[in-house]
Amino acid sequence: MDAIMSADWQNDLDLIVEAAKQAGAVALSFFNRSPEVWWKNGDHSPVSAADFAANEKLSQILRTARPDYGWLSEESEEDKIRLDRETLFVVDPIDGTRGFLAGQSLWCVSVAVVHRGRPVAGVLYAPALEEVYTAHSGSQALKNGSAISVSSASQSESSRFAIAEDVLKHISEPFRGRIHRVKHVPSLAYRIAMVADGRIEGTYVKRNSHDWDLAAADLILEKAGGALTELSGAKLVYNRDSVSHAPLCAAPEDRLAEFTQALATLGSG
Repeated sequence: MDAIMSADWQNDLDLIVEAAKQAGAVALSFFNRSPEVWWKNGDHSPVSAADFAANEKLSQILRTARPDYGWLSEESEEDKIRLDRETLFVVDPIDGTRGFLAGQSLWCVSVAVVHRGRPVAGVLYAPALEEVYTAHSGSQALKNGSAISVSSASQSESSRFAIAEDVLKHISEPFRGRIHRVKHVPSLAYRIAMVADGRIEGTYVKRNSHDWDLAAADLILEKAGGALTELSGAKLVYNRDSVSHAPLCAAPEDRLAEFTQALATLGSG
């Protein structure tokens, strides 16, 4: 049964990789060309014509191929029917829109297949960097077809950690003194991928990240030997009524307890 399911998720992974590449090509056609921009009422974050065009391409390909799957996208109107679906696509057509609009290359198309609350196939495609991260539940994590793994740096070494400067100052010593702060990465999904491929040891994620920011990156990190959890250590559950999350930490599996304990002093912020 596991082998059958693994084959199914490989088929789904092949599908979402192709969809992400096509959506990425659409987004790239807007890159550095000043697309029209609107501002969302809820959090005053930007959304551009590129986001909508890439989302339309993803919807066209994926929902046609798997009409029985649910759909959750940052740029689609909420459809609660997803809650009745065992399996769904979770999509962010451009993760890192602010960076995209600023002409920065650190943005990506994020697509995951979520089954019974957990991701089983995921792709992050960064067109401007020509990078593709992939994983499914029965595979290793890959970057451009080659296996990746989290950092093997020990607790005694300085840790490259992506965290906001205003947050870092609230973390107590000695942990703060062992941190080399990584400057801001506009795409949360890509930042988690940096943990997965060992470029950094970890990252803190502020409250109110969403399923579409996290699902694909979560699986890729897991299959690279890491974990994305709440500060309590609890794994994330996707496709709930609320798709926003508590503060999180991404790190190698063997460093997670160290990082989450240090970050616990931040409380619920």
